[in-house]
Amino acid sequence: MRSLTLAEARERSSLITVTSYAVELDLDQGAEVFGSRTVVRFTCAEPGADSWVDLKARSVETVSLNGESLDPDAVVDGRLTLSGLAADNELVVAATMAYSHDGQGLHRATDPADDLDYVYGHLFLDAAPSVYACFDQPDLKAPYDVTVHAPLDWTVIGNGAATQAGAGTWTLATTKPLATYFMTVCAGPYVSVRDEHDGIPLGVHARASLREPLERHAAELFDVTKRSFDYFHGLFGIRYPFGEYHQVFVPEFNAGAMENPGCVTFRDQYLYRGAATRDELLTRANTVSHEMSHMWFGDIVTMKWWDDLWLNESFAEYMSHRCLVDATDYTDAWVDSSIVRKVWGYGAERSPSTHPVAGVEALDAQSALQNFDGISYAKGAATLRQLIAYVGDDQFIAGVRAYLTDKSYGNGTLADFLGAIETASGKDLEAWSRAWLLTADRDTISVGLEEQGGVIDSAVVRRETPADRPADRPHAFDFAGWTDGRELGRVRATITGPETTLAELEGTPEPAVLVPNASDLTWARVRLSDSTIAALPAQLGQIPDEQARAVVWSSLIDGVHGATASPEAFLDVFDAAWPHETNSSILTRVAAYAEHRVVPYFVPRDRQDAALARLNRAGVGLLERADAGTTESLAAARLVAGTSDDEALLRAWADGKGLPAGLEDDGDFRWIVVRNLASRGLIGVADVDGFRAKDDTLQGGLNALMCRASLPDADAKAWAWEQLTTRQGRSNYEMVHLARGFWVAPDDSLVEDYVPRYFSDVPAMSGWVGEDALSRVVLVAFPRVFTDETARLSAAAIARDDLTPAVHRSLVDADAELREALASRATFGAASGAASGATV
Repeated sequence: MRSLTLAEARERSSLITVTSYAVELDLDQGAEVFGSRTVVRFTCAEPGADSWVDLKARSVETVSLNGESLDPDAVVDGRLTLSGLAADNELVVAATMAYSHDGQGLHRATDPADDLDYVYGHLFLDAAPSVYACFDQPDLKAPYDVTVHAPLDWTVIGNGAATQAGAGTWTLATTKPLATYFMTVCAGPYVSVRDEHDGIPLGVHARASLREPLERHAAELFDVTKRSFDYFHGLFGIRYPFGEYHQVFVPEFNAGAMENPGCVTFRDQYLYRGAATRDELLTRANTVSHEMSHMWFGDIVTMKWWDDLWLNESFAEYMSHRCLVDATDYTDAWVDSSIVRKVWGYGAERSPSTHPVAGVEALDAQSALQNFDGISYAKGAATLRQLIAYVGDDQFIAGVRAYLTDKSYGNGTLADFLGAIETASGKDLEAWSRAWLLTADRDTISVGLEEQGGVIDSAVVRRETPADRPADRPHAFDFAGWTDGRELGRVRATITGPETTLAELEGTPEPAVLVPNASDLTWARVRLSDSTIAALPAQLGQIPDEQARAVVWSSLIDGVHGATASPEAFLDVFDAAWPHETNSSILTRVAAYAEHRVVPYFVPRDRQDAALARLNRAGVGLLERADAGTTESLAAARLVAGTSDDEALLRAWADGKGLPAGLEDDGDFRWIVVRNLASRGLIGVADVDGFRAKDDTLQGGLNALMCRASLPDADAKAWAWEQLTTRQGRSNYEMVHLARGFWVAPDDSLVEDYVPRYFSDVPAMSGWVGEDALSRVVLVAFPRVFTDETARLSAAAIARDDLTPAVHRSLVDADAELREALASRATFGAASGAASGATV
């Protein structure tokens, strides 16, 4: 299907104003298709002109425009031409649509736990026409009236409050004006928990087989929801306007969540079946708050075109963290951001696909999707923190309120937003926005010290700007130093030039560890000094400031990726400091990064077993000391389960014997153990199937696929590759789990023949897999055979001119990680496996 271009969108919006949608969906036609009838009322600024409506149907039964029948076979490339428009128009389209299995459009999934089916709509970015006929662009908003016919035992939830009008028929209350991609319907035998707050009816919903975790987590979900409502009502001065507020945990969801007004959809993995660490609960709370903040920024006011998507995501990213810190018990949310969100964003910034936060004109809808990444989220949020430092918090909030009020139920642009902030603050933002919003890449910040007798003689901050993307960014942040856990000094400064003297540090004791951007207030590459890196194994675990510890870990990860810090140096710090970590986000995320990224990507093959053994020893040590049932105990147990080579221990844990306290009935933990056993060839297909029988659920099936794909034999790899690349109808989640397991192998020889096949077979999947889902498959399935030949094949694939935008972007990003791994191995590969060190 052709993608809507910006020029086409501008032309159509200058001609068409949509006044209403009436959508009737018949979900009682079996498992493959559903009926869709749409009545669109709209005006035309130039009577007699032509336009088109977007429609991606399995078949079109009838079409009429202003009472005149049109040819139902006239849909070409997803568009139905509308000729000779009147000033006021009514279009009626009756069609048969296909359910999807890739997370886009109206997705239908079967829960193997009870063979019950569930449906949900995910219409971002351009999937709305696969559900109903529409003018599919974000600036043609309109109110919706939706009717749904469903099986008698189904419940229906949507943007408007649902009322059962008769047996199997549901009507949804008329909505406020919505962009087409926000319309959604969730239908199936969902189970629910309901509440109310401040006059707003609340509901949380999930599959019937998830009733227990839904009910167990409902109180926490409602608490974060209520606190977020109170916070945003007070901050924005505008009440939530979309009636009821439902949060639906749906199967096989491509993203974390989607901010559909009144009916937010979440991936149902957030309803943790077993034990959950504190940072997992924080992540979920952050997602709840993030999606709610979108009710104002994104839903009440929607970007005019996709190139201002950052207005939605940067704002929600910033506001959710601010809300958690100010209004909930998750006061360490910015620490979590440092070690999770900013690490993700810095990775996007390192890639050749990096782009400015804003101002990248997306010439069509699909190309806009390629900039929906860690820059739009994490960098955008950091940029907003710098904007607040520049104009003042009160002025920023006043500008936000003015923007939301002026553009309510309409659309906004970057210029509109900055204009509101300028008016409220009295500051010209042209130079600031050019440096922070309109220029890609990041500065590097470091501190040079000269000392005499352990006393600082001079301290100079250096700000290095990328030569190929110069910008003059002011940075407001701080520096702090510690020795043996005692903070020796902290300086706050605004840096506006290449070098800035920190006179406040002169005459103070030289710290063992000096951390630029210690409170993580800005967006930059933090370059730690040689002496600081050398001191980290002994010093990092003693630093009481968890935010600064997160910045140090983020800098180390950045250094490993940039080949300025060796993986051995990272592991030395891990050995010494990780077992003493008390912040849950740092503890769990650094362990996961060490196991799943640092070792398999940056440590040469012949040293990976030794590296995993180091991680395992750290996990065992923490597990022995941690209190039962704590985040520390769970994080340690997961690390041991994933890295241990102790067959007796792994088999006992897989069989439910001798488990750490709190994990006795945790099926998700068991799958970590089973995958380790499978990847080592200690169990076979029959054993995996046996564990699958014990966990006959969607998640159990996905984990079984991953474990089968991980088996270290040729037949298992051949089966997994065929299932991934040729079996059409696999869900988005099934494809990703097969891909996650496939490249796990004891040596390259088992899988190296699949490297060239990846570059032909996976891009070809665009013929039957949606762009959003395939972009994830391309990343996860990228070969983990780190050789020059893989790099050559990758470069040749990227140079092709027949790739879809999503496939091309994902290949570029995966190729960048391959080249980072090759550079690190070339730089540090000759060093002894026991050695450590780093350069800056």
